[in-house]
Amino acid sequence: MKIGVGLPNQVRDVDPTVIPEWARLAEEAGFSTLGSVGRIAYPGLMDTVALAGAAAVTERIGLISNVMLTGVWPPALIAKEVAGIDGMSGGRLTLGIGIGGHEDDFVAEGAGPKGLGKRMDRDLEVYRSVWAGEPVGGGTNPAVPPGTRQVPMLFGGGAPAAFARMAKWGEGYIGPSLPAAMIGDLFDAARAAWRDAGREGGPRLVAIAYFALGDAERGRNSVADYYANLGEQGTALLTSGVRGTAAEVREAVRAFADLGADELVFNPTSDDVKEVARLAEIVL
Repeated sequence: MKIGVGLPNQVRDVDPTVIPEWARLAEEAGFSTLGSVGRIAYPGLMDTVALAGAAAVTERIGLISNVMLTGVWPPALIAKEVAGIDGMSGGRLTLGIGIGGHEDDFVAEGAGPKGLGKRMDRDLEVYRSVWAGEPVGGGTNPAVPPGTRQVPMLFGGGAPAAFARMAKWGEGYIGPSLPAAMIGDLFDAARAAWRDAGREGGPRLVAIAYFALGDAERGRNSVADYYANLGEQGTALLTSGVRGTAAEVREAVRAFADLGADELVFNPTSDDVKEVARLAEIVL
């Protein structure tokens, strides 16, 4: 199982200048992937910006959005953004897509928080068209340069439609930030949808876990703040999964490996760049 680390782009009041250094340190340490988190109505850094910044200062490490709320964007615009990030990185981006759970993130006129599943199905057709170099905007020009590839996609969610969408369009599934004991059934559902769609092999399975090695209490408070809309019970569940010690981090690695995860991305809860080395010392 590969081990990645997230960028702190959606830590409240993040210092944007840490993103390039964080990315360089993660690559030097040997992490497999840099992840990003996507929200609009939160005082963080846009995931597309964070991923582009990371792409510009690294050469080898993978990039993944876990997950990007693509429905908050007009589809041709986000398809071009994603293609640009992938191109700048030399083809290192995997687009993780989710519907989202915060209505205030949907700020674009005409792209509200209703009918998101059907909209995503339509948008996916647009992404493929844009990446294939077909004209946009009713004219004759494509939005992307020659050589743009079909960016590989992972899908999140727990509804049957999400798994079917993954099996049709994606290369795999990305789980939510929940304890490993709650992810096994979701991975099994992804495998089943893959088989039902007649796909060969199995889906790529990516797990997410929060960590806070410098200040565990601050880390739990950070996660609670980010998920405050879920109410007391939901917030408590997510904060309980923040790994604050080396033993807890190692247990997360063992638990997700036992589930058959191909990769585990540890998401940070602060923008302290020392967290990269702290995590690397334990898991690499």
